[in-house]
Amino acid sequence: MAQAEKTPAVLDPDREMDLLDAACPSRDVFVDLADKWALLMLMSLRERGTQRYSELQRSVGGISRKMLAQTLRTLERDGIVSRTVNPDATPPLVRYALTPLGAEVAEQTRVLCTWTHDRAAQVYAARAAYDRRADAQD
Repeated sequence: MAQAEKTPAVLDPDREMDLLDAACPSRDVFVDLADKWALLMLMSLRERGTQRYSELQRSVGGISRKMLAQTLRTLERDGIVSRTVNPDATPPLVRYALTPLGAEVAEQTRVLCTWTHDRAAQVYAARAAYDRRADAQD
């Protein structure tokens, strides 16, 4: 399916939002933003500011060039990230930055980042307990 086909032509402002409903137009936006690479890029751009492609790839450890390009295109299409090209440089200098909309959502992700940092040990303990129970059942 082409990307243009998956976006509703007009969003109905009176329609109740229900992200659990597969037909909810807001769900498509949520799915783009809830992607792990998108969240990590938002965090990097929020904390480090405007970056070149290679800087972003280094700052978001473990991301492939393909995934970086794909995620940047999605975020640019959604109006979250801006791409600026300086054609006078050789090779052309490309920079990525948060748009005002992107800065807003990046700030909203700060709570999730803080929670993750503060509770990671508890999550690892829960995983270990689960794995012990699962191993005991096998």
